[in-house]
Amino acid sequence: MIEVSQLTKSLFAAGRRVDILKGIDLSVPGGQFLAVTGASGSGKTTFLSLLAGLDVPTAGSIKIDGQDISRLNEDELAALRGQRFGFIFQNFHLIPTLTALENVMLSRELNGANEAEERSRGILTEVGLGDRLLHYPSQLSGGEQQRLSLARAFVNEPDIVLADEPTGNLDSKNSEHVLDLVSQLHQEKKATVVMVTHEAHVAARSQRILFMQDGKVVEDRLNESYKP
Repeated sequence: MIEVSQLTKSLFAAGRRVDILKGIDLSVPGGQFLAVTGASGSGKTTFLSLLAGLDVPTAGSIKIDGQDISRLNEDELAALRGQRFGFIFQNFHLIPTLTALENVMLSRELNGANEAEERSRGILTEVGLGDRLLHYPSQLSGGEQQRLSLARAFVNEPDIVLADEPTGNLDSKNSEHVLDLVSQLHQEKKATVVMVTHEAHVAARSQRILFMQDGKVVEDRLNESYKP
């Protein structure tokens, strides 16, 4: 599903070059749940941005089903993200003037998909928000807002879900609930999930754990304690 080869990202500041990512090689099969972890500044969020086509690598390639996304123009990247990707953010990024149902429906409608309301109601019920359809984000708790984000990410049944610190703004109880839902939806929808987190107990919920340090992958292992 995802093939990364010699991925490098460098920035130039104050006349000097700063290497953020330093030649990463990675292969992620379809349907795998991968956690990318490491200390702040290790390069994990930059890596996720490159996978999403939101940033351009300095060198190397990222291929989705054999297609090198670094060669796509902005319109092609936008179409790829809309059709094949789902996103979960630490800060939710919900539209405050839309209800829970409308936030999810919009994601489906922007992709030109049919049955927007029916599918949106269904996925919101799956994440436990069936009785909160007409509530606005400000009327939902942090845990409920992140569950709404999950519904929005999965409503189009994407091939790949990218999650950036999805439990970063939640307490421990809500974190576990959200992780349970991510695992459940991963199993049901068969999506490939790449989740960035700095928390070891969150990474431990994935099938495979990638450890990054100073822009490099220092460890890549399957999680033997993973339970779907």
